[in-house]
Amino acid sequence: MGARLGLPVAGLASGFISSTATIAAMGACAAKAKEVLAAAVAGAVLSTIATIIQMALVLAITSMTTSLSLAIPLTIAGMAAFACGAAFTVLALRRTTDVELQGGRAFSLWTTLVFAVTLSIILVACAALQVRFGENGIIFAAAIVGLADTHSAAISVASLVASGKLTAADALLPILAGLSTNTMSKIVLATTSGGRSFAVRVVPGLILVALAAWAGALYGQAAG
Repeated sequence: MGARLGLPVAGLASGFISSTATIAAMGACAAKAKEVLAAAVAGAVLSTIATIIQMALVLAITSMTTSLSLAIPLTIAGMAAFACGAAFTVLALRRTTDVELQGGRAFSLWTTLVFAVTLSIILVACAALQVRFGENGIIFAAAIVGLADTHSAAISVASLVASGKLTAADALLPILAGLSTNTMSKIVLATTSGGRSFAVRVVPGLILVALAAWAGALYGQAAG
């Protein structure tokens, strides 16, 4: 599959494994081959769509009430991610040289094990912080964990809701905090892996998606 379509498709698919890692990989690809910059940017931004979709799915599976409380923020964030991704994909189809791409492994057992261990640690940490500091402790824990994996943070918080230790309304801030710090990690990786040309195209889209989620939360609270 050529780079014009291959990188955007790979970015979207790989985003379901790790959007953060995908952005770093796309940045490295763009740094090595400037002719695929537009396609790499499209792949990086499209990976954020996977982040939002996966967030909605894991929340629905873990706690439907939490999923419903995040419905508006995630919908608006998803729309923003789709708009940015679609725009960059169109640019990629127009500008990118259609070079061939090499395939690679999409899934890793190590990644799965790390996720499981991380999730277990987060659940214990969130529960302990809730007892010690209340809601602020959960927000802090989710924000720290979000630096590495926003879905682990979201699942942990939703699990507290499912067990009756936290209300769905109180889960909103911790989950968005994790999403925001994860966005910061993506910004750092986009800058360090892909350089300035890559970062100035990807970073605004990342910020827009995060702001859209917060805007959706504010709108939901005002409407409610």
